[in-house]
Amino acid sequence: MGLKAPPRKHARMRVSGHAPEVAGDDVQGPGWTFLTNHAVVLMCLAADPAVRLRDVATRAGITERAVLRIVSDLEQDGYVMRVREGRRNRYEIDTSRPLRHPVDAERSVECLLDLMDAA
Repeated sequence: MGLKAPPRKHARMRVSGHAPEVAGDDVQGPGWTFLTNHAVVLMCLAADPAVRLRDVATRAGITERAVLRIVSDLEQDGYVMRVREGRRNRYEIDTSRPLRHPVDAERSVECLLDLMDAA
């Protein structure tokens, strides 16, 4: 029988809102959310393709290192393409890609972004 990992604390916010309050390493916010960190990072990149990943980390309430890992995941699976513009990066989203969960596989990234934009 395997051991269960302790539950992780997640904090989410609307992409256009403010970051959750942070006290040290503890993020003050709900114990769970409907969206994964991958979804929040993707929404941040879609909202501002020229955003700095440091700013995405602040908005998402996660570390910059976590954002780098997530962007790498999204790039490897073809959801995001990083385009170098001078000294900065711009991120292009392939909105035609399907969502990854089997329940949502018939829906595209565009559906997710549209849904969250309508909220």
